[in-house]
Amino acid sequence: MIPHFSDLSANERTYLAWIRTAVSLMGFGFLIERFDVFLVYSTRGAVLKTGLHLHASEWLGLGMILLGGVLILLATRDYYRNSRLIRADAEAAYHGTLVERTLTTLLVGLALFLVLYVGYQLASLG
Repeated sequence: MIPHFSDLSANERTYLAWIRTAVSLMGFGFLIERFDVFLVYSTRGAVLKTGLHLHASEWLGLGMILLGGVLILLATRDYYRNSRLIRADAEAAYHGTLVERTLTTLLVGLALFLVLYVGYQLASLG
């Protein structure tokens, strides 16, 4: 029997959930970075003719890809720290909500930006 198996398994499941979140964030960042290609294709070049392209999608997409990479590093750090604390059998205070709060704030900001960006693009085309 492995001591603290349920705690170690929960720690691993949490780590894998963070990795899935980071990979999804990176994939979504790549999609946003390539959103301008979709706009040009769907409008048959009208976006380029009107000078509507602002390079915002490239920077936002790159930022999300970088955020995903940082999230993987933070999740790995927390996984090893929590594994060490579980095996130590010592009581320790829980802390770790800063990453969750930061990610939530960034994702809400991303959602607002996308609504404004896509709305601006669509309003300018119509």
